[in-house]
Amino acid sequence: MGDVAISLKVTPQGTEVDLDDLKKRICGKFPVEDSDREEIGFGLTALKILIVRDEKEGGTDDIENEVEEIEGVASVVVENVSLI
Repeated sequence: MGDVAISLKVTPQGTEVDLDDLKKRICGKFPVEDSDREEIGFGLTALKILIVRDEKEGGTDDIENEVEEIEGVASVVVENVSLI
């Protein structure tokens, strides 16, 4: 057993969403190891989040569901999951 790296793409509901605040709220729920921003278009920017957690904690459904419930989040996509 080991740790799992989970890469998420978090799209905000609009350009008016404060990405720094959104990142803080995600970091308050999960152990975020790294983050970046990705321009989507029309002024919209997504957060790229890397979360590392123990493989024993299960899949990604709980992370996706909790992040989607955060105010200002339009969608969450798991881009990659890998054992480290």
